[in-house]
Amino acid sequence: MAHAFYADAADKIRAELTQRERAAVDAVRASLESDPEQGRGLPDADPRSESYVVELLPEATGGRGISVVYRYSRELDAVLILWLLAGP
Repeated sequence: MAHAFYADAADKIRAELTQRERAAVDAVRASLESDPEQGRGLPDADPRSESYVVELLPEATGGRGISVVYRYSRELDAVLILWLLAGP
C-alpha cells in the first residue's frame, strides 16, 4: 500500500476548492494509496518515478472539472500529488 501526499502547491489549491470538489480530490488521493498507477500516464524525465493524471468530470466534483497530476515512485512506494488543475 502506497502513501499519498499533497505537495505544497497542490495543498494550497485544495484549500481553495469547494467542499464537494475537495471531497472528490480527497477520494482520488485515498484511491491512489491502493492503486497508484490508475491515472493516464504522462511523459516523465525522472527514470525513478512515473507521472500520471486522473481527470475528474464536473459531475464527480459537483462543480468544475479537476485534473489531479501526481508522481509515483515504486522505490519509495509513495505518491506525491503535484498539481490540482481546476477548470472553469
